[in-house]
Amino acid sequence: MYLRGLEIMRTDETDTKAYPFTIPAIRTLEKLAFRSNVTFFVGENGSGKSTLLEAIAYQCGFNTAGGGRNNAYETDAADSALGASLRLSWMPKVTNGFFLRAETFYHFASHLDTMPDGLLAYGGRSLHAQSHGEAFLSLFQHRFGNRKAIYLLDEPEAALSPARQLALLRVIKDLEGVAQFLIATHSPILLGYPDADILNFDVQPIAKIRYEETMHYILTRRFLERRESVLAELFEE
Repeated sequence: MYLRGLEIMRTDETDTKAYPFTIPAIRTLEKLAFRSNVTFFVGENGSGKSTLLEAIAYQCGFNTAGGGRNNAYETDAADSALGASLRLSWMPKVTNGFFLRAETFYHFASHLDTMPDGLLAYGGRSLHAQSHGEAFLSLFQHRFGNRKAIYLLDEPEAALSPARQLALLRVIKDLEGVAQFLIATHSPILLGYPDADILNFDVQPIAKIRYEETMHYILTRRFLERRESVLAELFEE
């Protein structure tokens, strides 16, 4: 494990009444420790998990539109509103890694097409020449190497079938001994990774939660076990 923790630095110039400090999880966050090589961020949409992951990417020197330290391109969503206020604690610090941002992955794939030699690190084939799910898996299998690195994944399940989510779990397992993963997700499959820490952004302050206590697990299990009654309840007039 390399990234041991983070701290939000507030100064007299920090506007605590402006975004992202209006997000409850961010407003109440001072310090956060990481104690596992695989840590998941969970919470409802807008809970701040992607905002914090993006800020970590900013401080790692990764392109906040998605990519690593050497991927220079821009999108409208490339700025980090929290990054400058964050301080990271390393032991030791690593510079290798990657930030996957599902919503801007198309732009990252287009960026790669402008540098054909760079495609060799991604399987040698344009990510646009593959389905969305194939491109994601190609990234995980080829770009994520057996070396010291930190990988920040924002909703990687967005393009992955359940079978390919399992394939991603295998990639994580193969690299866990040399790499650290921070993953924001809604997937009950990914959250089931053994011995991972799960941090709940729906409570303040952010706190560790057991897999079986997450709403992702509870709602999915309830739906699978009682589909008809859940749907009847949902559609009831």
